[in-house]
Amino acid sequence: MAFWSRFIHPDVDRHLLSDEGEYIIDEVCKHWVTVARPVAALLFCFPLFASIPLWNEAYFVPILLGLVIIVWSTIRIHIQYMDRFVITNQRVFRVHGVLSQNLATMPMTRILDISVKQPFIGRLMGYGHFVFESAAQDQGLRDITYVGDPERRDLIIQRVIQRAGLRANVQPRADDANEYDGV
Repeated sequence: MAFWSRFIHPDVDRHLLSDEGEYIIDEVCKHWVTVARPVAALLFCFPLFASIPLWNEAYFVPILLGLVIIVWSTIRIHIQYMDRFVITNQRVFRVHGVLSQNLATMPMTRILDISVKQPFIGRLMGYGHFVFESAAQDQGLRDITYVGDPERRDLIIQRVIQRAGLRANVQPRADDANEYDGV
């Protein structure tokens, strides 16, 4: 892999414990709503550049403003692209950052509770936020924001935990079933 490609693509495979049989179940990019403002700003550049002839001697103002908007938008979009939340068969982790990269990880054995928060607009647009509660006092992976299709992602994590045998199945007793039938 070329040196510069680390700054262009979030290669999450290099964080896997391949020797231990770890594999990716789901790699989650940020929801598209996180790039809505930068894309809107980029679209604003079209009429801005079209207005250059109207500026006469101050033609450099819309050019400079447009270039600043393009650079800012491109950086914001790339930052969101480099932010990944990964669910594997052994853990969940988040990799984010462009120049400096941060990695926060939590083994499935440490996950005690997952809260999924969906604000009204999130329910309309199809995103939500995860809050992980773990057995650790201080944790690097707690809030994962703007997760697309959060209900499905939550079910994936619950299935991985269940299949790994980290939570016991509770089978109803025969006398419990009879007790509820008469209600």
